[in-house]
Amino acid sequence: MKNPLLEPFNEAPFSKIKNEHFKPAFLQAIEDTKKEIDDIVNNPEPPTFENTLEALDFSGQQLDRISSIFFNLNSAETNEEIQKIAQEVSPLLSEFSNDIVLNQGLFQRIKTVYEQLDSLDLTKEQQTLLEKKYKNFSRNGANLKEENKKRLREIDAELSKLKLTFGENVLAETNKYEMFLTDEKDVEGLPEGTKEAAAQLAKSKGKEGWLITLDYPSYIPFMKYAKNRELRKELSLAFGSKGFHNDELDNQENVIRIVNLRHERANLLGYDTHADFVLEERMAETPKKVLDFLHELLEKAKPAAEREFAELEAYAKELDNIDRLEKWDSAYYSEKLKQKLFNLDDEKLKPYFKLENVINGVFKVAEKLFGLTFKEVDHIDKYHEEVKTFEVYENDNFISLFYADFHPRPGKRGGAWMTSYKPQYTLGEKNSRPHISNVCNFTKPTSSKPSLLTFNEVTTLFHEFGHALHGMLANTTYPSLSGASVYWDFVELPSQVMENWCYEKEALELFAHHYETGELIPMEFVEKIKESATFQEGMATVRQLSFGLLDMAWHGKDPSEIKDVKAYETKAFESTDLFPETLETCMSTSFAHIFQGGYSSGYYSYKWAEVLDADAFAYFKENGIFSKMVADKFKEHVLSKGGTENPMELYKRFRGAEPNIDALLERAGLLETNG
Repeated sequence: MKNPLLEPFNEAPFSKIKNEHFKPAFLQAIEDTKKEIDDIVNNPEPPTFENTLEALDFSGQQLDRISSIFFNLNSAETNEEIQKIAQEVSPLLSEFSNDIVLNQGLFQRIKTVYEQLDSLDLTKEQQTLLEKKYKNFSRNGANLKEENKKRLREIDAELSKLKLTFGENVLAETNKYEMFLTDEKDVEGLPEGTKEAAAQLAKSKGKEGWLITLDYPSYIPFMKYAKNRELRKELSLAFGSKGFHNDELDNQENVIRIVNLRHERANLLGYDTHADFVLEERMAETPKKVLDFLHELLEKAKPAAEREFAELEAYAKELDNIDRLEKWDSAYYSEKLKQKLFNLDDEKLKPYFKLENVINGVFKVAEKLFGLTFKEVDHIDKYHEEVKTFEVYENDNFISLFYADFHPRPGKRGGAWMTSYKPQYTLGEKNSRPHISNVCNFTKPTSSKPSLLTFNEVTTLFHEFGHALHGMLANTTYPSLSGASVYWDFVELPSQVMENWCYEKEALELFAHHYETGELIPMEFVEKIKESATFQEGMATVRQLSFGLLDMAWHGKDPSEIKDVKAYETKAFESTDLFPETLETCMSTSFAHIFQGGYSSGYYSYKWAEVLDADAFAYFKENGIFSKMVADKFKEHVLSKGGTENPMELYKRFRGAEPNIDALLERAGLLETNG
């Protein structure tokens, strides 16, 4: 039986792949890549950039493609069988990646070329590749003694399994919780569309009434609109206690084990902490710089946050005689206060944000800025019928494939992300184009209404699409430097800058039309969206900073003395706390960004990139939000360049100067309120 993953393919052959194909494909592709590596190591010619660095970067392409298909499915369309395969193949892949970086012969060849760096006539991109590869080897143990190399391998194998288990537990906890409601009073306050979706969900389980889950499209509207405070509390505690029930899905031990292994690994490699190790390859460079950055912003945002909190608490008391504002009150009273202050309600806005219209809108924005056109096609193989597929063109030249997958399903993890099924690279004369995907969890259509997005979902769609543009417009030689393969605190710039267009009249006019009447979104709504953009920005900023500080608390110190996850987390949150403590909840046990994804010691980068994006968008505003000149510079120096140069150099070439933190504070309305 032929294995479709081992045959040559361009587009991912989803419909031909069965679960039993994955493990044999991984094993075979690992063997094939080992042979390619052996050929590099045993080449009798003296090491050169071409026969060592270039050969290494283009090795293992089949393995990379299989991995991207498999791990994307494990996030977007998983099941128990796929999760079991992930647990089996992750340690194999981690072992194999160690085989490469701990291969003494290979490192020797790279080192030989690296030591000639000054005398070689290399392009900027080639220099970056050489420096990155050399650092990658030395940062991952190539210079260690044999017994330390062995320990490093053990740590990496265990971490790869722990991260998967952490994520599986969170997904299982999310899927396990159900709140069935049968009394009309219990859904009082919920918008019609939310009630209809909840009734449809209950019906799909063979029940009458309404079903509320921990999936965002169900959870968020309930927290925002449900009048019943006790039910909000129940839902909030369920959401906040994922992985914190001292049962088989508990993540407390996993958290402690992960941070201790990361710390031990960093120490083995000669770094004080995991954060020191990670930040060496970031724009921020050191834990001190990150903490200074977070504390500087906290100092600016905290007074505003405390004022906003006091205002919200006073409003809740006036409205419902609530003495103490709790976490499960926040979204509910914020929404009510926002409606009072701005007369702006998500439910009024949603009819103007039909999903298909917003997709067309983001495409039009990309067309006006970067000259791209999107053509929906049905001949591309997909992994689920809900996935939409597009061919992307620039002046009739094919640029990229684009997959878009927008709604929650039991096999899909929460959140929204961009990913790639094939990187862009240039080999000989051929520029091989990328295959990029956006995966989100937006409100589903119901029997009476199409998928209508909240404004928050609109900005999420634009955000993920910004990441997608980074992938689509990549134009580099080497696959490992292409697209979003950039420093982690630079990767959020393209995504966050795109969100700005959602607030601009000129952009909204392209797509914000009422789904029934076709009427354009009233301009007073647009004004209110802009006015309300800074509503409770102090609280929102402090919340983001609290996550960054929690991340640094786990990864910027020696964790060997930590015994109690909750107590440690509580201490980390001290400087950012606004709400009373809830003993039943724990953020760390479901903080997938840092314990499952790649954000450990990097969560600060959302705020870091916001400084970049506010500064970058200020440049657009000075010249017009569809300025071809600014868009061309952004495409040339940021979107197309991937990780080929130091990001600060790229940014300065685009902007003419380093970014200014005041642009962010001004946009957030935090400048004038603090003197």
